[in-house]
Amino acid sequence: MRIVQQLFFAISLFFPIASCFSCVHAAGLPLPVTDALKRSGIPLNAVGAYVQDVSGPVPRIAVNSMVGFNPASTMKLVTSNAALDLLGPAFTWKTQVYATGTQSGDVLNGDLVIKGSGDPKLVTEKFWQLLRQIRAAGIREIRGNLILDRSAFDGMSYDAAQFDGDPLKPYNVGPDALLLNYKVFAFHFLPDPARHLVDVSVDPPLAGYPITPPVLLDGACADWQAKSLPTLNRKGASFAGSFAAACGEKTWYLHPYQMSATEYFNVVFRQLWTDVGGVFKGEVNDGVLPSGARMLTEWQSPALPEVVRDINKYSNNVMARQLLLTLASDVLKLPATPERGGRVVKTWLAAKGIDTSQLVIENGSGLSRIERISAEALGRMLVAAFQSPVMPELMSALPLAGYDGTMRKRLLAQTVAGRAHIKTGSLNDVRAVAGYVLAASGKRYAVVCIINHINAPGGQAAHDALLQWVYENG
Repeated sequence: MRIVQQLFFAISLFFPIASCFSCVHAAGLPLPVTDALKRSGIPLNAVGAYVQDVSGPVPRIAVNSMVGFNPASTMKLVTSNAALDLLGPAFTWKTQVYATGTQSGDVLNGDLVIKGSGDPKLVTEKFWQLLRQIRAAGIREIRGNLILDRSAFDGMSYDAAQFDGDPLKPYNVGPDALLLNYKVFAFHFLPDPARHLVDVSVDPPLAGYPITPPVLLDGACADWQAKSLPTLNRKGASFAGSFAAACGEKTWYLHPYQMSATEYFNVVFRQLWTDVGGVFKGEVNDGVLPSGARMLTEWQSPALPEVVRDINKYSNNVMARQLLLTLASDVLKLPATPERGGRVVKTWLAAKGIDTSQLVIENGSGLSRIERISAEALGRMLVAAFQSPVMPELMSALPLAGYDGTMRKRLLAQTVAGRAHIKTGSLNDVRAVAGYVLAASGKRYAVVCIINHINAPGGQAAHDALLQWVYENG
């Protein structure tokens, strides 16, 4: 079957393919779009498009719409819609804290256990509040160890360099049932020419985590990150390169990929526990919640719609990975894996009568070389979503053209600005848009257009032309 699908895709590169029966009367791409594609050197067989009135039975435009394309970040729409539908808009993640042993006054003679469920937004400020709740429960000193229960997600291996060879990038952080602060450090650089050095601080602040700053140099500020030469591990951070005084104050978000998730949790916990007046000299280890442990407190994440907005407005890959795994753990009641999450999504789409034969889900974020979906499947999903109870939550999560998110600087001078809720997608050879356009006629359209081609970076003009055309002619 896979060979047949690959052959089908290969053939499609040379022959425009007719779509499904329902697309018989659909038109091709309008002239402003095809002209823009020609100017960018993008052939029509590298484009999959689907446009349908959300209240109509058949598409207005269907081009290569049954072919599987790499959708880049527009895949986040699929993960988000499935989550809103299956988990519900009121869904929250729960991080629970338990104690073992006995308590004497404010001293715990046992272990503290933190059990995660995959909260994508357990940032430093929220974690500090959780630690305050533990202190309010009467615990100041922990004389045992800290046990981290990550069993909601299967213990899968993860290579942060696998996607693009740049493991320091925050978008390459792997999923974690106890993800803390996106497993990212924010380094702040402040040159001090009078002292001939660069002050470097880190957020969250960490006691006992030494930082070796780069050498301060004169000259222009060019490619300052590449010249800083960072190394981050559990022993500290080192910037072995240089930093130009002309750069001024800078902030750099980095993924300390050489630290395990447990090591990262360890250094952050120790500092914040001290900050709230706590005492802890034990070890931090992975484990599972022992029977007989008593619950001390619980932290609830923001509701799912807020998480979905972050995922789609700002194309947060780490949060999207967390969401796909949450679908697996919550729906299947099994330790989550990407394969299980993908199975949940495929079953959900198929139940809506949407063809999933071209659907390939690796991580649910679109940050992938192998994820695939057809323009028709994505378009029909958007049509179905518009008729569903979670339509308001999904639409409000999408960037508004000309106003916010990844669409804030696009279509500013066009009349479609403010009338299109559009998720964008971008990889080296991929450009994609998917979402809704409210046409001048008052009709609303689901719009999908995906380009897979070496010249795809020049495809934005074609996408913008399509959105404007739908607004004017829909």
